[in-house]
Amino acid sequence: MEYIRAFLVGGIICILVQILMDHTTLQPGRIMVLLVIAGVILGALGIYKKIEAFGGCGATVPLSGFGFSLWKGMKEAVDNHGFLGLFEGGFTAAAVGTSAALIFSYLASLIFQPKIKK
Repeated sequence: MEYIRAFLVGGIICILVQILMDHTTLQPGRIMVLLVIAGVILGALGIYKKIEAFGGCGATVPLSGFGFSLWKGMKEAVDNHGFLGLFEGGFTAAAVGTSAALIFSYLASLIFQPKIKK
């Protein structure tokens, strides 16, 4: 049942993004930024925590989940360190995912040797 809930939540997020892509003139980069911002806002309102509890990885893997993890890190850092936590929290919460993305993309570039298109 856990897999079905994850599939449903992730699928709903994908459907919403596809609707934005098909019916607006927003570029994909702006839609990705909107997803991160939506995760932060829904996290601040306490809504995304419920979505994450229901959907599991279906909610944490998309970019909205990245925004939510940034929010959680900032909230925790502000609670522990005060105002300076605003600057520290997002970095510590997202460091592992960002580092993994950089390392694996570098390794992929070594394996596949990309070339600039002319």
